[in-house]
Amino acid sequence: MALRSAGIEAALSAVRGVDGYDHIGMIDAAGGLLDQDYEMFEQQTPHLLIQHEYLCDSAGPGKWRGGLGVETKFEIGADNTQLVIFGDGNIEPAFGLYGGKAGSLNAISLRYPDGTEHTPRCLDIIGNVPKGTQYRQLAGGGGGYGHPFDRAASLVAREVRNGTISIEAARDRYGVVVDPLTFQVNETSTQNHRSKHRHSEDR
Repeated sequence: MALRSAGIEAALSAVRGVDGYDHIGMIDAAGGLLDQDYEMFEQQTPHLLIQHEYLCDSAGPGKWRGGLGVETKFEIGADNTQLVIFGDGNIEPAFGLYGGKAGSLNAISLRYPDGTEHTPRCLDIIGNVPKGTQYRQLAGGGGGYGHPFDRAASLVAREVRNGTISIEAARDRYGVVVDPLTFQVNETSTQNHRSKHRHSEDR
């Protein structure tokens, strides 16, 4: 039997002047992009890491955005594994302040070898998990601080290029129109979009 703890954690929210810290933690708590070596995780456990990366659009928008969440998938590599689930943030996301928006929710799911899926509770013990089960966790993003339309358009464009904000979220959440080929800001369209939608919010 292998025992695996799975913490439901999220990134940190932004504060005035500083973006939220992107999610940290061990791989089996769906974090650890700067903390734990992938190869060591697979050598020290029987599990196979499939995916472990920042989750696009998970950060709460703001003048200072929340920290990025993380998507993690790994395959259980031992029969009769027991999972211990703990944490929260799967119902209420990290909230934003002073016009900032909420981050994404935490979520955990299991996909068994026969194709059935199970969503654990935020505090749960799941026994007899068979080898070959895929564990998936979305670690939520932190909340934003300040209105997203006040975030520098150049920062938004850079994060679109880096894949942490989608083209659609840049436009809809930050009011920034980014060329999908060059990743350059369309200054005129951005100014018009922000002016129009900020005005509609003020009504």
